[in-house]
Amino acid sequence: MADEIKSLEELNAVAGGDVAVAEIAAPREPVRDALGRAYATGKRKDAVARVWIKPGSGKVTVNGKDMNAYFARPVLQMILAQPFTVAGVAGQFDVTATVKGGGLSGQAGAVKHGVSKALQLYDPSLRAALKAAGFLTRDSRVVERKKFGKAKARKSFQFSKR
Repeated sequence: MADEIKSLEELNAVAGGDVAVAEIAAPREPVRDALGRAYATGKRKDAVARVWIKPGSGKVTVNGKDMNAYFARPVLQMILAQPFTVAGVAGQFDVTATVKGGGLSGQAGAVKHGVSKALQLYDPSLRAALKAAGFLTRDSRVVERKKFGKAKARKSFQFSKR
């Protein structure tokens, strides 16, 4: 360990001469299919959402239905809109999603996770805002299983001394 690298020039010399450090850490490339869409999978609780986004007018379709028809509660609609508002691209992308499993709340969270991942794949410059808001991290909390001898996962049956 006598040869410690203390400057960027020394690192550049060790790395191979004229290779720039910017070339070593290549910027992220957009990932799109032949139709110009970005695809991602989002998960939350037991729900799994497959999400495709493409440039458009802001139309959101979930399982063949309009977002307002599928997620009737305003809170769930707000959850779906969060990635677009944080990234500053509200109304610029059309979303098509198919979601299975879980309940409506978990499905809304899964679609939100999928939209966030698809947005950062479509435009890598949006990654910083989405990551700072915590939308790219899967919420790993799931329902704990029921144990034998218990009423629920942790709740015991009522105790009676006599």
